[in-house]
Amino acid sequence: MPNDGVAGDAPTAPRPASPTVPPSGHPALSRHVRMRFDRTRERYVLLGPESVIVLNPTGADILGLCDGNRTVSDVAAELQARYDRVVDDEVAAFLARLVAKRYVEIDDGP
Repeated sequence: MPNDGVAGDAPTAPRPASPTVPPSGHPALSRHVRMRFDRTRERYVLLGPESVIVLNPTGADILGLCDGNRTVSDVAAELQARYDRVVDDEVAAFLARLVAKRYVEIDDGP
């Protein structure tokens, strides 16, 4: 099973199609979402209205780079510089799932 950046997120049914995330898009957390380190879980979490998503280290690294200034390609390139095995399509797919859940927004501007 591919690692999608969210801890314990095992699919039980086929997922609906995710929105396409362009490599030139500028990802950032949505205004109503915060990423925080949860000391109890010893992991980063995304806090939204009445929701918590526990991130694995890879997901936290991706979202830590999503500042609205970097493009999706920039995020993937930075991760490739840090780690040996980073695939651009996997970064885009992870972000697309969070865009579908409205935790991340993609701006097309600079």
